Amino acid sequence: MFDTKLRIYYDKGVKDILQVIYGGGYSLQNKIKEYREKKGISQGKLAELCHVTRQTINAIENHKYAPSLQLAFDLAEQLGVKIDELFYIK
Repeated sequence: MFDTKLRIYYDKGVKDILQVIYGGGYSLQNKIKEYREKKGISQGKLAELCHVTRQTINAIENHKYAPSLQLAFDLAEQLGVKIDELFYIK
């Protein structure tokens, strides 16, 4: 879904954004549950596709755990959306 140049751009940009978020009182939010339900898949199935546990997906959906950059890209790919559609700053 992502070409190499685009992925490098996102890798650098997302890392910079995360540093601002964690240092500036902002929080990273996501729409994983919304997109997952639109696709009609369970937390368990999404977890299996991303090679993590269902509990990890649950924690991310409930904003109790921030995924690694790799997992964020995997989630976006499995849900068929761009990473900036899936995650946002609040």
